[in-house]
Amino acid sequence: MIDRRQKRLSIERGHVDFWHRRGKGSFHLENIELIKWLLDAVLRVTGLYARGIRNALDLRLREVEFSFSALPPAFDGFRILHLSDLHLDCLPELHERLAEVIGGREVDLCVLTGDYRFDVKGSADEAHGLLGQALKRVTSRFGLVGILGNHDFLEAAAALEQMGVRVLLNSSLEIRQGGESLWLVGLDDPHYYGCDDLPAALDAVPPEAFKVLLVHSPELLQEASEAGFALYLCGHTHAGQIRLPGIGPVIRNASCARRFTAGAWRYRGVQGYTSPGIGASLLPVRFLCPPEVTLIRLLRG
Repeated sequence: MIDRRQKRLSIERGHVDFWHRRGKGSFHLENIELIKWLLDAVLRVTGLYARGIRNALDLRLREVEFSFSALPPAFDGFRILHLSDLHLDCLPELHERLAEVIGGREVDLCVLTGDYRFDVKGSADEAHGLLGQALKRVTSRFGLVGILGNHDFLEAAAALEQMGVRVLLNSSLEIRQGGESLWLVGLDDPHYYGCDDLPAALDAVPPEAFKVLLVHSPELLQEASEAGFALYLCGHTHAGQIRLPGIGPVIRNASCARRFTAGAWRYRGVQGYTSPGIGASLLPVRFLCPPEVTLIRLLRG
């Protein structure tokens, strides 16, 4: 059996020759300094850099509804605040915009689907500090639940727990209301680290349960369908972050069909939502792809 914690630590420490090939994707633009430098130069020369930053701060709240015939009646109207790819240290004002958008809004549950810092190396203290400030504005009856993404080191789990976030690393959590249950299943990052372990995460979950999957990327569609999940919440793709008119995202950054990389979708009985994310990676800019906080409402239909 693979020791996934040791695998993740091996990758974090740079021992990636063997483990690197175990994830769904290995090519990451943010790891190539030349591409970052060239894109930065092009945007500045064309005068688009400042506009890209303004776009990246244009954080919006999107409300989405999902209907399920198997939803337990006690959870009809259940509200989930979905925060993904926060990268709050990418721009100084971003955590303030997030606090404005989520402040004063009461929900039943808040879920965070990974990537809390901008960079992929060095200290994450600044990002975690900003996240802690923003999360103080969240009012959630059943608290906050999070997972890790490809930007996050294992140490992020302890930082999140200190903020009051229940971290699911290949584990599950039962939410009980009115004598009925909804199960959350959270996986470690399948994209870069390849440390997801769905069988272990499902170990305590009744087979007939109404299940919601939290995973960083939309790359486990087949596995989610076979396991009978009703809802799949993820992010990672930033919906492209930079989209071209008439073309869409230049980079998909996920090993799945394009239609699963942004917004609502269906796959063999599973309904899902891939968040465009709150922050940005590589450069703190967005074009034709506004950042988003998602408020999801579950309906019995």
